[in-house]
Amino acid sequence: MDFRDELIALLPRLRRFAAGLCGELALADDLVQEACSRAIAHQHKWQPGTRLDSWMFRIIQNLHRDQLRAANVRNRHADETGWQAESAIDGAREMDSRTDLGIVQAGILQLPEDQRAVLLMVCVDGLSYRETADSLQIPVGTVMSRLSRARLRLHEILHGDDTPRTPPATETAR
Repeated sequence: MDFRDELIALLPRLRRFAAGLCGELALADDLVQEACSRAIAHQHKWQPGTRLDSWMFRIIQNLHRDQLRAANVRNRHADETGWQAESAIDGAREMDSRTDLGIVQAGILQLPEDQRAVLLMVCVDGLSYRETADSLQIPVGTVMSRLSRARLRLHEILHGDDTPRTPPATETAR
């Protein structure tokens, strides 16, 4: 299978990962499109025989971080100039927020980005701890720790306990 065929086969997983990071399918689609565009333009940097999915997950995560930073700069500038964006009510989003899925998605979006990425890769995409660690270029113990904290915090969010708790000592030591 050549590079483009492998990339096409990854699209559903990439979209699911990006949607988990962004919280909106339209933004996720834009993120995946930009990631694919960059991957194709920099195809020569990918080493055949290595995991294309790990490389693409890293590209998506880096692009998402860049977009968040740019949005923060724009928001700071808007606040300084006194400009306020009008908020519109999205009927589809309003309905989704009333479903269990919408509540869980909202909870996931409240997690710190590093915990959210690990949770999505392990629990949604089904990657192993090792695969997740390799994709994010972090130790397996860090994956386990972030996943534990993400699960604990998500449980607190979903059950109305807004006070963050510290995981037991055995979980933070990993």
